[in-house]
Amino acid sequence: MDYETIRYDGTDGVLIITLNRPDKLNAFNEQMIQETIAAFKQAGRDDHVRCVVLTGAGRGFSSGQDLKGFEERGEEVSIGEHLRQGYNRLIMRMVTLEKPIIGAINGVAAGAGCGVALACDIRIASDQASFMQAFSKVGLIPDSGSTWMLPQLIGYARAYEMAITAEKVTADKALAWGLVNEVVPAAQLDEIVAAWAQRLAQGPTLAFGLTKRAMRRASGMGLEEALAYEAMLQEVAGRSHDHREGVAAFLEKRAPEYRGD
Repeated sequence: MDYETIRYDGTDGVLIITLNRPDKLNAFNEQMIQETIAAFKQAGRDDHVRCVVLTGAGRGFSSGQDLKGFEERGEEVSIGEHLRQGYNRLIMRMVTLEKPIIGAINGVAAGAGCGVALACDIRIASDQASFMQAFSKVGLIPDSGSTWMLPQLIGYARAYEMAITAEKVTADKALAWGLVNEVVPAAQLDEIVAAWAQRLAQGPTLAFGLTKRAMRRASGMGLEEALAYEAMLQEVAGRSHDHREGVAAFLEKRAPEYRGD
């Protein structure tokens, strides 16, 4: 599929999706929202894709919604319907993709761009990156999953602080708060993310996907239900080629060769 507002590049099991409106700090217009949804859908169907990297072109990850483009759609446009048909579908497509997603946060991630970054499984930030819940600046509440994901990551008090102050959270503060996994020098971001992605793509990606499913589901379960769900998914993982290969490699003292099934 040909894309105009994103780049879709894959090699050696790693897919890189690049938000590509650098002159707008990769702000989302309707086309880019729909193309990003389509890209994640395509990634889910492609057995050759075993890890996804999401990043932004230029000096920003994403500044969020393109407000000018949104306003040009007229006063009758429904924000709720815009979310239901756009960002909500994108966030759900990401969190239900049973392949690891690495967010390479190269610059500002604001508004909906912050929500999209939060939907990644691993976030590696440039030391020039920042995070911002910008919605209150225009009299709105956080969306794109931020009201659900942000308190889980950093706690209610800090999440609410970000929401009502709309202040930038620097990369170092994001690391201290648990918002990102790692902060690296900007010049080394691509190299370090590539190493992460290759390691994940060569790993037992079926187990990675099942782990993602289990952890997402567990957030809405009690302990007893979570234990039962773990047992069910562990049965699936235990019957996989990757499990048999992992055990054999351990016993034979060699590196495993996982296939993702």
